[in-house]
Amino acid sequence: MPGFIVHLGATVLCAHGGQAMPTSPNPRVLVSGQPVATQPVPYAIAGCPFMTGPTPTPCVMGQWLTASTRILVGGVPVVLFDSQSMCAPNGTPLLITSTQTRVTGM
Repeated sequence: MPGFIVHLGATVLCAHGGQAMPTSPNPRVLVSGQPVATQPVPYAIAGCPFMTGPTPTPCVMGQWLTASTRILVGGVPVVLFDSQSMCAPNGTPLLITSTQTRVTGM
């Protein structure tokens, strides 16, 4: 399925509301004037309030499991709006709540 390409300015949250940002977006390709996110780059998560019982177990890192099948930047797939992900240590997904809406990929 085609989807919008995710960039540095996209709003990405863990399932519990923590803010996620790519650790190193690719600066060689820009959409809406900002670097694109690629699949192998992990996302750092800040502010996750998740608790299991009395012990806090917040999401710390997120990793994309799926990405574009046709668009590569530096030989790696770009992240799309419908890409699937998983957060560590609890296995919940990252949620893309907003991104640019001019460039799509497949």
